[in-house]
Amino acid sequence: MQLIVKVFLVLVVSIAVLIGLAFWKPVVASRVIWPIIEDNMLDEPFLGLTSDGTIESGLFPIEWTGADTEGVVRAANEFVATMNASQRERLLFPIDDLEWRRWANIHISTRQGVGLLEMDANQTQAAFGLLTASLSPSGLETARNIMRLEGHLSDLMDDHDQYGEKRYWFTIMGTPSNTEPWGWQIDGHHLIINYFVLGDQVVMTPTFMGAEPIRATEGRFAGTVILEEELAAGLALVNSLDDAQRSTAIIESDKISNNNRGELFQDNAIVPYAGVSLEAFSLEQRELALSLLRLYIGNIDRPHAEVKLTEIVNHWNDTRFAWVGGTEPDSVFYYRIHSPVVMIEYDHQKPVALAGPDLPNREHVHTVVRTPNGNDYGKDLLRQHLQRHPH
Repeated sequence: MQLIVKVFLVLVVSIAVLIGLAFWKPVVASRVIWPIIEDNMLDEPFLGLTSDGTIESGLFPIEWTGADTEGVVRAANEFVATMNASQRERLLFPIDDLEWRRWANIHISTRQGVGLLEMDANQTQAAFGLLTASLSPSGLETARNIMRLEGHLSDLMDDHDQYGEKRYWFTIMGTPSNTEPWGWQIDGHHLIINYFVLGDQVVMTPTFMGAEPIRATEGRFAGTVILEEELAAGLALVNSLDDAQRSTAIIESDKISNNNRGELFQDNAIVPYAGVSLEAFSLEQRELALSLLRLYIGNIDRPHAEVKLTEIVNHWNDTRFAWVGGTEPDSVFYYRIHSPVVMIEYDHQKPVALAGPDLPNREHVHTVVRTPNGNDYGKDLLRQHLQRHPH
């Protein structure tokens, strides 16, 4: 009985301390509470995003693609070589570490690895060298602009403890290799890239790109803007649909909340197929859909983007396009492209850092790219590799 009383008292005191911290030092409080939430959310073993709770197997064979990864391996090894012993200990994780799944697109998350804030000029150059080798020029530009907009947000909020251009952390899983599985991750507010490599195969999901605000109209980052093409291409596609197609594609006409389904800790989300099938699209509509897909898939280097686009086209008739919200030039909206091998989401979000009504707006945007059916983080490829080559 005394033990129960002591446990209860400790619990009450702990809650009181956290409440006090929340009022006195909210940043400190969030960093105390968040790891508890994080661990609870990651208790469930990885299955993968599905449409009905069941994995569709046989979608991701280990195969030769002809898309070179030599440059990425070399850039990763050069990056590791710039680290001192202490940094290397924090940078490197086993290939199957839970660190893959700890990413979070919110500013209070616990970050692991080595951050840009602590890197010297040589290390920073090597970190961006890894991004340059892995991404397309447009993907690299978007990533850099997201960082700049975080710097702009820190200026707007006068809060450099939670926001900032350099508040991004790198980790490497496994050992960079031409034959063995490995990968890297960048984790920070509004920018997360998971990049898995096996031979010449690459899986670059989950990838999260967003910003609040999406443009800087003043200050040291004036002129920076992201995701304008993704907005315009989504509107162009939905407005190309005829009345019958629109009635199926538009699953909700009112956009009053956040709609993304594939964000942080949603590795096992069940997202039923919804919207209009691409199977019945006209030639013009197919071109518009492909242009939209290329904006997202094209963030990776071109050879691997072509491999992924071919995979998506092979499942064209099983791909759906869904829309929430209005379709006018100034509307707020959400859209999703979803098939057995890809899920892409674009979502206008409610304000978080900036002031405004509690409704989605165009100044806060989240995009997510996922590989359904168990191959986010390249996990299905890794599973097959370990079956063939037990470690």
